Formats: sequence, structure tokens, C-alpha cells
Amino acid sequence: MAATHSDNAEELIERIITKLSESGVDAALPLLKDLHPADIAQLLESLLPEERLRIWGHIDDEHRGETLLELGEGVRDSIIGGTDVHALAAAVHRLDTDEIADLIPGLPDEVIAEVMFNVSREEREQLEAVLSYPEDTAGGLMDIDAVAIRPRITVAVVRRYLRMLMKLPEYTDKLFVVNRSNQLTGTVLLSDLTTADDDQRISDITNTEPHYFTAEQDELEVANGFARYNLVSAPVLDEDQRLIGRITVDDVVDVIRDEADYRVMAPAGLDEEEDIFAPVAQTTRSRAVWLGVNLITALVASVVIARFEDTIGQLVALAVLMPIVASMGGNTGIQSLTVVIRGLSVGTISSGNTRRILYKELMVGSLNGVIWALAIAAITVLWFDNIQLGMIIGAAMVITMASAAVFGALLPVVMTRMGIDPALAGGVALTTVADVIGFFSFLGLAALFLT
Repeated sequence: MAATHSDNAEELIERIITKLSESGVDAALPLLKDLHPADIAQLLESLLPEERLRIWGHIDDEHRGETLLELGEGVRDSIIGGTDVHALAAAVHRLDTDEIADLIPGLPDEVIAEVMFNVSREEREQLEAVLSYPEDTAGGLMDIDAVAIRPRITVAVVRRYLRMLMKLPEYTDKLFVVNRSNQLTGTVLLSDLTTADDDQRISDITNTEPHYFTAEQDELEVANGFARYNLVSAPVLDEDQRLIGRITVDDVVDVIRDEADYRVMAPAGLDEEEDIFAPVAQTTRSRAVWLGVNLITALVASVVIARFEDTIGQLVALAVLMPIVASMGGNTGIQSLTVVIRGLSVGTISSGNTRRILYKELMVGSLNGVIWALAIAAITVLWFDNIQLGMIIGAAMVITMASAAVFGALLPVVMTRMGIDPALAGGVALTTVADVIGFFSFLGLAALFLT
């Protein structure tokens, strides 16, 4: 029996990897037949590049296309590069139209040409329709295979029509009701169709205010809509409200997963699609750029410290306490930054309430600044027996944490309006701001009152 439970699949993948390392490919092959394409993809991503191609050569043709869909871009590219053109075209040809459209941008020209030659005219037109929209839009996500019916026919007629189809598209929970111009007028749930009387008109059981998406809407808007309204499928319309396709929950899950991976990896300047076993030189090169950016920001903070070199030399305690101020400011700012980035991504923060968000974060940062300023001031007095130094670090703490909170809330808004992704650049910019303000306020106050 095929492994369907995630724990069983994980154990099976672990057994295959062990077999490969201990006994070679031949010993692991019998276990491959029990893996789902998604599990095969996980297995391939867990192996060294040379092992992947050996395993890939033994994957059934009927599973190859689906496995390619599940692979991360970096691993997929290496698999595609090591596969015969005709074998690759055969694997891709087995997929649905929308799935082929997902793979086409990463396929060699020879494979694309062979796939387009072998599909039917109808499939070719569907492919061209999907590919005409950007990949990260509702149009790029949609499946052309949507079942549409007319409002004036009876339930009995629709049931006969569905029996004639013999098979419904995956994740079909509703049918789309359209007029003679193919404009959407509503949807009918399969559950309602099942329980309705044969002589009822479709218009009698139609939801005339369905949730839908336009072809140009961003994929994150689509994902948020599916989450908000608990959708399994939804129609996609063109600018004239004509039905051109549908989006299903399996595509949306992929969007959510990819976005989650991006949010984790982007702040470190890493590509979520990167192959974990990519060559050392390639990985070093991709990470070096971001480390260079961080070095520049660190140098900016060092320049500020250098301006107070004499002050630090007169009181060594400043060097001991300095990181505390910058660290507390940085953490305060990251909290505000994270909240606002999420608010922008889910649509709860807009131009209408930005000012209130900034005011709230200023108040929260200031209040936390006062609380922790009192704590660190008391610790400083006990540690260094210097009341004046305690008051200075307390004041610097309030200034830094309040400022960092404001900048943490403001930076994502400004970056978004400038077309810069705050998830990618916000953390580095904020760290620099928090460090500069923290060092400058603490060392500046010390220079004024202690020297």
C-alpha cells in the first residue's frame, strides 16, 4: 500500500537514503514505488546531485511530471539539465494544462517545442491563454478547465450533463453559472445540486454573489481571499466579467508555502528556491553579496562609534554597555517591522490607518523604553556605582527604543511605496538605523555629561 501518512513517508524517505548510502541504488529501488510524487521530490532534494540523477532515471514516467512540479526551482533545474529532451517532453505532456504552464518557463526550448507540437489544438490555445498572464497573478495560477452551465436549464439536465462528462476536474466543489456572453452570473455548489429537485431551475439554487478574482490580481491577494472565505475553488474573470478559468485550493497552498519560505529566507538575503546541495562556489557567491551589504551597514555604525573614541577611552564602562542599547533598540524595531510587514501583506494596513499605526508603535516603543530604561539604569548603578551613568543609559534606551519602533513601522510603508520589498531589505536598513541611533544617543549623552 502506498505511503499516505506524512510520518510514514518521512520514515520511508529516511530508509531509502540509508539504503543508498549503505547498499547503493539497486537496493533502494523497490522502496520508490511506495512514494507519492511530493515525497519523491523531497527525497531528491535530500540527495547529492549525482545521486539525484541516478534515482531520477528509475522514476516511473507517470510520476515524473508531477515530481518536477513539486521540486524547488534549483533542484528542478539540475534534474531538467540532466534529462533527455524526449523523456522530459513525455513527462511534461502527461500533466494538466495549467501544470504544464507552470513548468514551461524553466524548460529548454527543444522541450517546449516538442510539448506544444504534441498537445491538441484546444490544449495549445489553453496554454497560450494561461501563459499570456504573469506567473504571479490569478491568470497565471488559473486552470482553464472550469465547468460552466446556463441559469435557465433544470437540475436534471445538469446532472445528465455531468454524467456525460464522466469525470469532473479535481477540487470541483461548485459549477459556474454563465450567460450567453460567458459572463459569470453566479455559482452552484455540488452539494446543492445533489439535494435539489430535478425540475428546479439552476437559477433557483444559484449563489448570485460569489467570490471571484480578476485575471490581473496578485497571487497573494488570491491566497488571502481563499483563506478569508474558506474557498476550495473560485472563478477567474477577464475585464469584461467573462469566465476564463478557475483557481483551486491546491494552487493556493503552493503560493502560501512559497511566500512563507520567502519570508523566512529573504531577511538573510537567501533564495528560498536554492538547492541546499548546490556547488560551494555558487552558494558562496550568492551569499557573499548580502554579507557585503551587511558589512557596509556595520561600517556605518563603526564610524559613529569612532567619533566618540576619546569618550569611550575615558570610561571603559561605555564600551561594556554600548551593545545593550543597540540590541534593545534593534529588537524593538524588528517587532514593529514584523507587525507592519504582515499587516501590509494581508491588507490590514493601508494609507488610511498608517498614521495611527505609527502613533501606536511610538507609544509602545516609548513605554517599553521607560520600563527597560529603569531596569538597565538600576543594573548600571549597582554594577558601576555611577548614578549619572545609569541615568545616561536610561535616557539613551528610551530615545533608541522609541525611535526604532517608529522606524520599524515607517520603513515597510515607505519601501512598499518605492517598490522595494520590505521583507528583503527592511531588516538590514532597520538594524543600521537602530545601531546608529543607539550608539549616537548613548555616546553623545556620555560625551555631554561625563567628559
